[in-house]
Amino acid sequence: MQVYLVGGAVRDKLLNHPVYERDYVVVGATVQQMLDKGFRQVGKDFPVFLHPETGEEYALARTERKSGQGYTGFICDASAGVTLEEDLKRRDLTINAMAEDAAGKLIDPYNGQQDLKARQLRHVSDAFTEDPLRVLRVARFAARYHQYGFKVAAETLTLMRDIAASSELAALSPERVWKETSRALMEPHPQVFFAVLREAGAMHDWFSELDALWGVPNPARWHPEIDSGVHTMMVLEQSVKLSDKLSVRYAALVHDLGKGLTPPQQWPSHRGHEKSGLKAIKTFSDRLKVPNDCRDLALLVGEFHTHVHKALDLKPSTVLKVLNHCDAWRKPERFEDLLIACTADARGRTGFEQIPYLQADYFRRALKAASAVDVQQIIAEGHQGKAIRDKLEQARIAAISNVKAEQG
Repeated sequence: MQVYLVGGAVRDKLLNHPVYERDYVVVGATVQQMLDKGFRQVGKDFPVFLHPETGEEYALARTERKSGQGYTGFICDASAGVTLEEDLKRRDLTINAMAEDAAGKLIDPYNGQQDLKARQLRHVSDAFTEDPLRVLRVARFAARYHQYGFKVAAETLTLMRDIAASSELAALSPERVWKETSRALMEPHPQVFFAVLREAGAMHDWFSELDALWGVPNPARWHPEIDSGVHTMMVLEQSVKLSDKLSVRYAALVHDLGKGLTPPQQWPSHRGHEKSGLKAIKTFSDRLKVPNDCRDLALLVGEFHTHVHKALDLKPSTVLKVLNHCDAWRKPERFEDLLIACTADARGRTGFEQIPYLQADYFRRALKAASAVDVQQIIAEGHQGKAIRDKLEQARIAAISNVKAEQG
C-alpha cells in the first residue's frame, strides 16, 4: 500500500497559493484493507474514505471508462492493480495530475509542473471529453488563477468547444452545474468563468438568459461601456470588492436579465426591464436549482435596483413602499445586501468605478428613521385596527421626510 498526496494540494503548494485541503490516493490497496485500518468509506460510485483521525479524503487509485451521457455515465475500476500513473491520467488538467510521495518527491508524468510555470490550463488526455462537467471546471480554474496569468490552452479550448457543440452539457444535473457556478462566483475573478464559457460556446444550455445580454446596447450617457453583457460582468467584478456573500454576487450576475428581452427597436432604452426580467430570473434560478436566499435577493435587486438608483428623487411614500415590499423591517440584513448589490450596479460602469453611492446611504438612514417609529405609542394613543397601520405609515413617511430634508 502506497499513499500519495495528489491534485490541488500539490498544485497550490508549487504555486505558493494557500492550500485549504489535502486529498490522497492509495495505490495497491483494497476496500477491505482500508476498512481494517479504521478508514470510513463515504464514496458511492467509487471507493473514497475518510481518515479515522484527520478526516482527510483518501481514494483508491482508479480508472474510469465512459459508459453513458453526463457526469455519472462511467464504469470505475478501483482494483489493487491500478497504478498511480493510470489514476493521474484520468484527471482533468495537467496541473491537477501531479502527486507527491511520503518523502516529498514530485511525481509528474504529464508535465503539470511545466504547464504550471507556463500558466497553461491544459487537459491531460483526450479522455477529457468524456466528462462534460470539465468545461465548467476549467472555466472555474481560470477564474481562480486569473491573477497568476493562467490561460486555457488552445487545444483544450478546442475540446471544450467540441463538448459544448454536443448534447453533453445539457445532460449534466442542475446540482453539479450550480456547484461549479457557485464556486466560480466565490472566486476572486468570477467574470473570467463566464468569459471562458462564452469563448467555448458553452453558455446556451444553462446560461442562455445571461448570454443574451451581449450585443444589447445601453444609453452611452449612463453606460459608457454600452454593452449589457460587459456591464453585467463589471457589476459582478464590483460585487466581489463589496461582499463575500454568494447571494450578493448572484444578484449582481442576474439583476439585468430583463434587458435581454427588450425588443431591438426600443434599444438602447430598456423601460420596464426591471419587472420584465423577474420571470427570466426565476427561470434561470429554477434551471440551476439556485438556493432560495440567492433567488429571493436576486428578484428584489432585479425589481428595485432602479428605485434605489433614483432614491434621492423618490417621494418618501415611495421609499416606504420599497422598504415594505422588501420586508426591510424583518429582514434588514437582506435589505443591506440589496443596497450592496445596487452599489455594485452603479459602479459597474466605465468611469464610475469609484463613485460615492449616496443613494444607498439615504436608504439606510430612511430605514433607520422609519424603524424608530414606536408602534406601541400609536396603540397607546387609542388607535385600533386599520387605524394603527395608517398612523404607523404616516409616522414612517414623516420620519423619511425628515431624512430627505436633511439630505438636502
